[in-house]
Amino acid sequence: MQSPPQNSLISYTYKVAPPPDPLPPSDMYTSILAVENILQYKFKNKSLLEEALTHSSYTESRNYQRLELLGDAALGLAVSNYFYVAYPEIGQGQLTLLRAANVSTEKLARVAVRMELYRYVRHNATDLDDKVTDFVRVVLEEDETEFYGGAIKAPKVLADIVESVAAAIYVDRGYNLVDLWMVFRRLLEPIVTVDVLEKHPQPVTMLFELCQKEGKKVDIKHWRKGEKNISSIFVDGEFIASSFSEHKDNAKLHAAKLALQKLSFQVSGSLNIDLGLDGNGEVQGAKQKLHEVCGKRKWPKPSFSIDKETGPSNQKKFVCSVEVETFDRVFVAPGNEKLKIKDAENSAASSMLLGLHEHNLI
Repeated sequence: MQSPPQNSLISYTYKVAPPPDPLPPSDMYTSILAVENILQYKFKNKSLLEEALTHSSYTESRNYQRLELLGDAALGLAVSNYFYVAYPEIGQGQLTLLRAANVSTEKLARVAVRMELYRYVRHNATDLDDKVTDFVRVVLEEDETEFYGGAIKAPKVLADIVESVAAAIYVDRGYNLVDLWMVFRRLLEPIVTVDVLEKHPQPVTMLFELCQKEGKKVDIKHWRKGEKNISSIFVDGEFIASSFSEHKDNAKLHAAKLALQKLSFQVSGSLNIDLGLDGNGEVQGAKQKLHEVCGKRKWPKPSFSIDKETGPSNQKKFVCSVEVETFDRVFVAPGNEKLKIKDAENSAASSMLLGLHEHNLI
């Protein structure tokens, strides 16, 4: 693990999550009560929820396949309705992206993990537990929500559970989409909004866009070695990055992430950011320049916060800090005390710019 330079102006952290709890057994009656508590919804017809929590490998009663089909459509329509009303100005393309991001297999599988719905599914498939347990462990080790896929592919059964439970609510409420959304929106939090999509673009798409702007050609080559799918990325014939996974899409996704980390410092060359200092030893126009750096490096926008306020109300002084997230680290830099919040944020941005320069990131 790389250590920051001594006397660095900024600090950064790598995050580690604890391992998951074991999956406890549960009979169906207890499961229904537990899931109703999770949903904060009491079913009129509890047999609907029993059906929604029964995998096809359990042959002694109806399974969730019919509900899953209905839930896929109902949940997609409920989400589409929400964004149609919430964003009257956006077009079909963005609406499609928003719907896909919020009801994707990856998104819904993480809902099943976060809400612990997977613990209450009745089944007779031993390999299912292994796949789900591996995915749960990976999700709990993620330092933030993955929108397009983590270290391993999400088991479809987890998304199926969420869709079947959604359908059970939909039917129980008399096929009322508004009632379904009122119950289910909380489970889908955090909702992927337009701002989130802009902050977290799809890595493969982002890679092609980055290289297209520079007039460079991207080739992604795939092959299989044993049980592993391998993806390698070449730009103008030069090897950039490679990754492997049990699943082809995940190998491609992570190869793109690695390529972006490397290319973000190579493709555009120098950012030509003027770090000229003012009379106080701080970068002039630092906040605007920091936003420019983040935009060019394809990092999320910098996040500013007020750390300290001192003095009487008419002579307050402020100390601000700024956080910048790169592809693999989170940097934090404090500024100097200032009379105005705007100046305090500029001071923090100045420290961040000088620190990023110190780390050879700009």
